[in-house]
Amino acid sequence: MSLRFDPASFVRAALLFVVLVLLATFGRNLGWVRSFLGDVLAVGWVFYAIRAFVKARACSIAAIAFAIGVAVELVQLLLTSFDVQIPNRILRIVFGATPDWWDILAYAMGAALVLGVNLLSSAREREIQGKS
Repeated sequence: MSLRFDPASFVRAALLFVVLVLLATFGRNLGWVRSFLGDVLAVGWVFYAIRAFVKARACSIAAIAFAIGVAVELVQLLLTSFDVQIPNRILRIVFGATPDWWDILAYAMGAALVLGVNLLSSAREREIQGKS
């Protein structure tokens, strides 16, 4: 692993962040789209946010992004178990309020999705380089 700046990953992270903010603020009536798809996209956002500044294997970054999602779910579980309320509204939105095992599946799907996108992107880049 090494530090570097990847503008394409930074743009992807920024775009995903905008989508996540829109889902969090205006997606109240969207049901599973806001919750499940939001969690899938959140792992993608973490993946690209890390990748924008860290050069590492995509599998490693995806595993870290998945682990961060699982850690958020664990925090939710502990807060619920000990009946702790987060007073800050923004932190409540970021961390969520209810632990749900379906969220773990969403995080895994998000990690698989970014790995798939990365694999297709890498194959396309190799194909373009091979033609030149």
